[in-house]
This record gives sequence, C-alpha cells and structure tokens, in this order.
Amino acid sequence: MDAAARALAEPHRREILELVRDTELSAGEIAARFDVTRPAVSQHLTVLRESGLLVERRDGTRRLYRARPEGLAELKRFLDRFWTDRLERLKIAAELEQQRRDASGRRRDRGRRRGRGPNRRGA
Repeated sequence: MDAAARALAEPHRREILELVRDTELSAGEIAARFDVTRPAVSQHLTVLRESGLLVERRDGTRRLYRARPEGLAELKRFLDRFWTDRLERLKIAAELEQQRRDASGRRRDRGRRRGRGPNRRGA
C-alpha cells in the first residue's frame, strides 16, 4: 500500500495511470503526451511498475503498459474504511439535525394552532 501511495503522489504518474487505465500504450506513446524527457517518463513507468500499479508486456522491441487495478486494491480498502466511517458519522449527524428540525417545526405548528405565533388573526 505504501509503495502505491508514494507512486501516486507524483502528478505525472497519476496522469500515466489514467492514460493506460483502459488501453495498452507503448512507452513512446506515453512519453509523447508529456513535456518531459523520455528518461523521466521511463523512470515514472518503472516506479509505477515496481509499485504494482502497471503491468509491462513486450511486443518485439516495444514495451507496452497497462494499468493493473489490483495494485490499488489494498489502498482502496484502506480509503474505503476511512470513507465509510466518515460517511456513517455524517449520516448520523444529518439524521439528528433532521430530528431536531422536525421537533422544532412541530412546536411551531402547535403554537399556531393555539392562536399564538405570527400567523394568528386579529393581532
């Protein structure tokens, strides 16, 4: 998980991962989309591959790259746990706030029915 998180910390690597998410591209095709040197792109590809986020396939002299979603599984599980806990707390807070508002609205409505409050006639 740590290797994947470190690899994803660099913006170019995230862009590369997006490029090869749904399709296989050669190192040259990937490098052509960036304004950095080919050796820099090659280094990014190495980091992504070593962290388990890319798979490399050789086709003759070409190296083809594709995202490896399984490489994100452990990081995703960690983030899901964090996110799920936060969402549950947010849900509880929202439900409590709604109950408070509902109770406040009922008290206002009772006051109006008894002739009190801003909507009474003859005031």
